[in-house]
Amino acid sequence: MVETVPTTAAAPLRLDAEAALRRLVGRDDAALREDQWTAIEALVSRRARALVVQRTGWGKSAVYFVATRLLRDRGAGPTVIVSPLLALMRDQIAAAARAGIRAATVNSANVTEWEDVHAAIARGEIDVLLCSPERLNNPAFRDEVLPRLAADAGLVVIDEAHCISDWGHDFRPDYRRIRTLLADLPADIPVLATTATANARVTADVAEQLGVTGDDAGMEVLVLRGALDRESLHLAVMELPDPAARVAWLAQSLGSIDGSGIVYCLTVSAAEEVASQLRSAGLEVASYTGQTDPAERERLEGDLKDNRVKALIATSALGMGFDKPDLAFVVHLGAPSSPIAYYQQVGRAGRGVDRATVVLLPGREDRAIWEWFGSQAFPAEETVRTTLAALSSDAPTSIPALEARVDLRRGRLEAMLKVLDVDGAVRRVQGGWIATGQPWSYDAERYARVAQARRAEEETMLAYQRLSPGAPDGCRMAFLRRVLDDPELETGWTCGRCDGCGGVVLPAAPSDDAVAEAQAGLDRVGVELVPRRQWPTGLATLGLDLKGRIPADAQAEPGRAVARLDGLGWSVQLRDLLEAGDPDGRPLDGETPVPLRTAAVRVLQDWDAIWGPSAEDPDARRTVLDGVVMVRSATRPVLVEHLAGGLARWLGVPTVGAVGPAADRPGPDRHDVNSAIRLAGVARRLTLEGGPDAGARIAGRRVLLVDDMTDSGWTLTVAARLLRQAGAAAVHPFVLGQR
Repeated sequence: MVETVPTTAAAPLRLDAEAALRRLVGRDDAALREDQWTAIEALVSRRARALVVQRTGWGKSAVYFVATRLLRDRGAGPTVIVSPLLALMRDQIAAAARAGIRAATVNSANVTEWEDVHAAIARGEIDVLLCSPERLNNPAFRDEVLPRLAADAGLVVIDEAHCISDWGHDFRPDYRRIRTLLADLPADIPVLATTATANARVTADVAEQLGVTGDDAGMEVLVLRGALDRESLHLAVMELPDPAARVAWLAQSLGSIDGSGIVYCLTVSAAEEVASQLRSAGLEVASYTGQTDPAERERLEGDLKDNRVKALIATSALGMGFDKPDLAFVVHLGAPSSPIAYYQQVGRAGRGVDRATVVLLPGREDRAIWEWFGSQAFPAEETVRTTLAALSSDAPTSIPALEARVDLRRGRLEAMLKVLDVDGAVRRVQGGWIATGQPWSYDAERYARVAQARRAEEETMLAYQRLSPGAPDGCRMAFLRRVLDDPELETGWTCGRCDGCGGVVLPAAPSDDAVAEAQAGLDRVGVELVPRRQWPTGLATLGLDLKGRIPADAQAEPGRAVARLDGLGWSVQLRDLLEAGDPDGRPLDGETPVPLRTAAVRVLQDWDAIWGPSAEDPDARRTVLDGVVMVRSATRPVLVEHLAGGLARWLGVPTVGAVGPAADRPGPDRHDVNSAIRLAGVARRLTLEGGPDAGARIAGRRVLLVDDMTDSGWTLTVAARLLRQAGAAAVHPFVLGQR
């Protein structure tokens, strides 16, 4: 922090601000940066609206906590902070307490405390309320609590404000609700928005939304942008040929780096797989993903902060707001699709140490993962119109009921509804959603521009990877500062610390033996397929008489897949096989590749449920299966028939039937739809082949049900139901890949 001399007019206020800062950080020599003071003075003295775009570790939270202390001492109401992550909330509550600021939070992890928190706010006992953006559209909070807070607040803070902008790397529909909140605020309530990750376009978009008021005039917004260079960060890229080499490099290299850090992976499956591999190599690591229980997340964050683990192997769920000043390294196993996202994640490192190592290990599968996330963008106009037509203006419709009428998966459906809510076309109420009847237009041009911007950012990340060490334009930090529109970047500047500048030397590529050992770990096969036990709601509206629990005598047994498609190891070969297409986009078909034949046999060998003791030899075992049934594929018929026949021969049992498409529905169903519509399509399409004699061949048998891939699980569920209704004693599903 840079110490400055206060001006005479503002001297008393600044002295109070410096005192509050020292209590906050616990240091008697702490002093405000000039931009920190500029923001605080604007908020406290002029009740202004301000946007602070500064690098991680600069002290953005100090601005709003010091401003809160000054405003509360002058009789203002509590500060409301909209914050996206529980980790951030926990850290900020602890920081506030150090400054004598009473903070509380309402979020999904403390539902039982909400009433007490609301009562404490009413009694004036809370200085700061942190709430998640999702709370802003909870009907009870929005209609009962938020109006009181908006009227009485002393300061409103939007943390990680880039989430407001759909041009940003981490746009969140719930943040769109903030625009309505700002428009309803009294003019004398100051507003602060903060972020570390915003280029010029995102900054302008956020500032425009920040200036929204209830009238047409709007408000002027103070924008403070600082330099993005982080002197402690040593950036590097290491190109390695395959996942086994990257995991082997991690296993041999993390131990040589002092301190603890984060290894980022692009998918949940990859994070769990890498964590398992590194633990097997003797490293104290744990996985941290969006599927990790909230209580477990808190424990893992504490373990990393206290250096009880070498690393957390994480997805982007561990991102914004995680505060560990001595984080010594950040490694990416796979590249994020945006340089802004990359800068935000690497910014977790090196805040309180002189040197932090930052390494990117890109993979050839990265682009496919980017494309999948890109496919989750705002739906087509026809789908949106269908949704609006399905909603009533008086009786609320629940998400499960709406799923039966709209061909979107639940996550995309909920995200779309949140955007429509902010646009005024729908409204969330107790019990579901209603249509408002207000006119709404589909902004196709804007959605297309956002998609184009996303693709441009992906190309920028590839350009970052291709920078040549030693070349005039090879400095990695200069590259990131340039693409993030750093206002203080000088022409020709280089950091002198990255691999492009010769300032970092990474451990060498792993030996052949180390790669072979990693490959052996990745070669583990076998993922359990948990059978569906419950029909989705709303099927009656789709013409299906199915509801409630699936009867036990119509269910499949737990099944097996060789691997998931979003992991490492076998996932790479499975993606190459199951996602490849010809120039016209048609899936490629052919016999099962030899390595995957071997992998499939290994899965069967390790699957205890399909084996029993041999009657002839007590020390041997024999399969309990009596036959194989295939799910006839419309896209890969040769692959599935070859796989099913090969497994039948290996097991020594006959192929006893097939489940396939009805003659009037030969084509494949869509997979990018929600659960109810996917099930309805499958149920109408699949039949048990073979006519009247089909049941006779299947009755009493325990069968292996073979398909190439499973996604929603409904194809296997419906096929198993058909087989059980035909008399099969048990159905054990088997597929190559699970999406």
